[in-house]
Amino acid sequence: MPENRARPHGRTIRLAVAIVPAASPAPAAEPVVFMEGGPGGDAFESLPFLLSSGVNRDRDLIVMGQRGTRHSEPDLACPEVDRFYAGAVGLPFNAPSTGELLVRATKECRDRLSAGGVELSAYNTTENAADFADLRTALGIDRWDVYGYSYGTNLALTYLRLHPEGVRAVAIDSVAPPPVVNLPWTWDSFREGLDEVFAACEAQPACKSRYPDLPQTLTEQVRRLEEHPLTLTAAPPAGGDPVTVVLDGGALVDLLVARAVPFADLPAALDELAHGDPGRFARARAAGATPAVGEFSYGLKESVACAEWVPGYARAEVLEAGRRNFPDWPDAVLAQAPQLPFQYDVCRVWDVPDRTALQRVATVSDVPALVLSGTFDSKTGASWGAYAARTLSRSTVVRIPGIGHWVVPQSCCAADVLASFLRNPTAPDTACVADLAPAPFTITPGTETA
Repeated sequence: MPENRARPHGRTIRLAVAIVPAASPAPAAEPVVFMEGGPGGDAFESLPFLLSSGVNRDRDLIVMGQRGTRHSEPDLACPEVDRFYAGAVGLPFNAPSTGELLVRATKECRDRLSAGGVELSAYNTTENAADFADLRTALGIDRWDVYGYSYGTNLALTYLRLHPEGVRAVAIDSVAPPPVVNLPWTWDSFREGLDEVFAACEAQPACKSRYPDLPQTLTEQVRRLEEHPLTLTAAPPAGGDPVTVVLDGGALVDLLVARAVPFADLPAALDELAHGDPGRFARARAAGATPAVGEFSYGLKESVACAEWVPGYARAEVLEAGRRNFPDWPDAVLAQAPQLPFQYDVCRVWDVPDRTALQRVATVSDVPALVLSGTFDSKTGASWGAYAARTLSRSTVVRIPGIGHWVVPQSCCAADVLASFLRNPTAPDTACVADLAPAPFTITPGTETA
């Protein structure tokens, strides 16, 4: 592929592609192509989840690593940033000194990639979508189906808008609509997902009785930990030597957004924390001490985020959105966008041009679309699926109760709905959804206040 299509005789890049045959002995003519999340995720790491969900049950599955990700050339991994995050588990989450270390690591990565000739501004969603359009042509495929999750939905919608030819149907899972993805938006999505978890506990008599006021419990713990952080020793869940971790309000919020504690255990974990036992959250924090160095492409992530998500909104608007959603939480926590701390400072050193005028555009299409969302999703709130569907005139919107980010691998019903949609895009069978409800929450014995 050209690195920058505005320079057709310039540098070229190479992207890895895998084609997994259909499980059926009589597959459909149209394959399905997968678009990974992130941005920056390794699409090939998702293959076990795709195959176990039966995405290839009736048709061939095509997986391409996006530009700049692992297995592509160049690979825009940032081991400098991976090392920062490994050490950051022992640092205050929102402290300016922590942000300075992240910015320094990011700049080291940027300087190294730029010195190697990488044109960072070319790693954007428009070029990414054009890569998939060129892939279809290169493989000689007349028509195919598209399935993307998280950032892959943003990419899939951009692809459908710019390259609709040859697209038979589009399935988007955990939706990040291009017009609305920005830093303040992250607080809205977090609040929506969290409210759904707490409402599900309220709807289960045993959970409601044992954990009667989870929103207040969480607010108290965020405030307490931000004022008096805990320094603890915890063993990473995957094994290894214990590490020192700092658990403050910002770290607690980050763990909640990342679903570091399973939903079923979340009420119990918050109750334990309130009664002096931070063990579950400490162990979840310790997991970050052993990152998979080089597996995630921070280069693609920063190039997309800094060009397409960050511009147009002031830092104060992130804080305003945080206060609107969580008025009783400390400003030190609310000033940083969930999962994207210190992003304004990071983007200052990443230094790529503003592309929002090209990217924050709704996709208007009559191509059949399946829009899947999990009600517990705190990264891309479920309401954003319906928002994206407003301009997709032949769309089917499905909400899966009790499921978080990336729905299909977590729900057999969602996997069946996707398979049905790929067989019959204009009339998928969604009957299984009616019988779904969030799984029961874990109920632990009562504890005394420590």
